[in-house]
Amino acid sequence: MLLLKRLTMLAMIVVATVGAAEPALAGLGQPSPWQLGLQQSATPVMDNIIWFHDFLLYIITGIAAFVLALLIVVMLRFNARANPIPSRTTHNTLIEIAWTIIPIMILMFIAVPSFKLLFLQLNVPPADLTVKATGKQWYWSYSYPDNGDFEFDSLMLKEGERKEGQPRLLAVDNEMVVPVNKTVRVITTGADVIHSFAVPSFGIKIDAIPGRINETWFTATREGIYYGQCSELCGKDHAFMPIAVHVVSEQAFSAWVEDAKKKFARDEAPPSSAVAAAQLLSR
Repeated sequence: MLLLKRLTMLAMIVVATVGAAEPALAGLGQPSPWQLGLQQSATPVMDNIIWFHDFLLYIITGIAAFVLALLIVVMLRFNARANPIPSRTTHNTLIEIAWTIIPIMILMFIAVPSFKLLFLQLNVPPADLTVKATGKQWYWSYSYPDNGDFEFDSLMLKEGERKEGQPRLLAVDNEMVVPVNKTVRVITTGADVIHSFAVPSFGIKIDAIPGRINETWFTATREGIYYGQCSELCGKDHAFMPIAVHVVSEQAFSAWVEDAKKKFARDEAPPSSAVAAAQLLSR
């Protein structure tokens, strides 16, 4: 009885803690203080990832509760005091068949939505826009091959450079800009070592490998700024290599492209890598 009381008290504490933390369960586009769980979704892929996560959570919770119940039954009914003469049974055909077939059925039940999600992530649909993201030590460079011959670097803002509301270690000087409700194809590569392009609210994470092109995609359904980071250990400044994606209206994107063609034109400015290296050395 004492054990049951302690387990009940522990369950009440867990429920109270989760309930108190509910306002910080998820953030949109960036982490939230004391956040629990995944960031809010801004793409159809992330919608499916969150659904699949919750689906697995119910299954895992049910299995854990079932095993815990069995352990409690064993402790209460088959301890030395309650059962001084133990059974000599060594095999039970029905139980052995059940604990083989039931896990197989559970895995098959999980496999169907899992394969569906993998197909959704890896099958890139016809894109409205292509953005090339090049990982460098330690910043990102972006180019828009469908929209003109320009490229720009995106470096993390230092202390004192950030404006009010911009998150520490995530805000950058030049954000990747894309239109809302458009399919964006992101191709990634690395200029030096392996990096990884990841934006949690979009549900994307793809390695940027030197000498190789990888691709992923997203369709942002809400305007706003969405942050990510390099998710591959790439050197001493790995933790200071954020990603910022600014999702805007189609009209605002068209205006930004025209401005970017002038501001970041390759034939009117020194190579972006040289500018970024100079900025890094000045830190």
